[in-house]
Amino acid sequence: MCFRLNSTASADQSSMSSGTDEDDKEDEAAGGKFTAELPIGRDRIPIVYRPEYGVRFLGLQKLHPFDAAKGGNIYRLLKTNGLIQTDGDVYAPNEITLEELLAVHTQRYIDSLKWSLNVAKIAEIPPLLFVPNCFVQRSYLRPMRYQTGGSLLAARAALESGLGWAINLGGGFHHCSADRGGGFCPYADITLAVKMLQSSGKGIERILIVDLDAHQGNGYERDLMEDRRVFILDMYNYRIYPRDQHAKLAIRRAVELKPHTDDEEYLRKLKHCLSQSIAEFEPNFIIYNAGTDILKGDPLGLLDITPEGVVERDEFVFRSALERSIPLVMLLSGGYLRSSARVIANSIVNLRDKALLPTVQ
Repeated sequence: MCFRLNSTASADQSSMSSGTDEDDKEDEAAGGKFTAELPIGRDRIPIVYRPEYGVRFLGLQKLHPFDAAKGGNIYRLLKTNGLIQTDGDVYAPNEITLEELLAVHTQRYIDSLKWSLNVAKIAEIPPLLFVPNCFVQRSYLRPMRYQTGGSLLAARAALESGLGWAINLGGGFHHCSADRGGGFCPYADITLAVKMLQSSGKGIERILIVDLDAHQGNGYERDLMEDRRVFILDMYNYRIYPRDQHAKLAIRRAVELKPHTDDEEYLRKLKHCLSQSIAEFEPNFIIYNAGTDILKGDPLGLLDITPEGVVERDEFVFRSALERSIPLVMLLSGGYLRSSARVIANSIVNLRDKALLPTVQ
């Protein structure tokens, strides 16, 4: 069952400049500034990707189960299926800037990423601590900054294109908060997207975060603890990382799953709790964190959802938004099987075939 949990209340090493505690306070007070350089329109498919999403550092990425080339693999499969014809059909994001990052992150946290030891802990790849930080910036953090920029661009596309949806073939770094990274998540793209939408002047007053990654989304939950303009539906395996009890206070509707939950139970709980959440909160924007670490056999998610279950899950979330004319942005988040890319591509093609991606033929 679901239950209510109420809150108690091109950049490289040199570009991430140092600052003092006083600078941190000024940045937090100013709220940062989001750029909006790339035009949004109906002439493109609102899918966001660029080849720079791929993480590569001399094979060390293979020491983590995360598929560092997942976005590129999905992109190629979508081309094969005819959903994307040319590279010009989709949006290619800019790398997020330091100024944009400081809309949420503290200067102290940004500075901490100049130390390879700290990045190794976030990426969960211990040998990274021996790699010079200039290579860490270029090969790991820069791709993550492109993906973070992609999440902001996708949110803008969902809101401004008039199509009502967008998909970033990356992002969903839900374990990262303003002052702490973890779980392969170095930048708080979900919090950044929320702040950008709230300051857009487009009347986005009620944002529903639907987090269906197998892990609790503790990063943005810590950031948004006191923000009643955000409703968090988080559905996760409660026996795995991060088990963040403090962050749980931000969840408005929690769906805690036992290991090896199957399709029938998972989909039944999702359909009931998502419908409840939409009816109660009446959101005018949805951020959908669509992790595929729920798949059976995933070494970190430990759930037993089939590929068909993932397809049905995504279809239900998109249909729920489309039927109510609620703009939705989808982020990929976790997924640690090599087969995950094909499952995601098949799900996106199914959304097209079910007419849940307006204008995509």
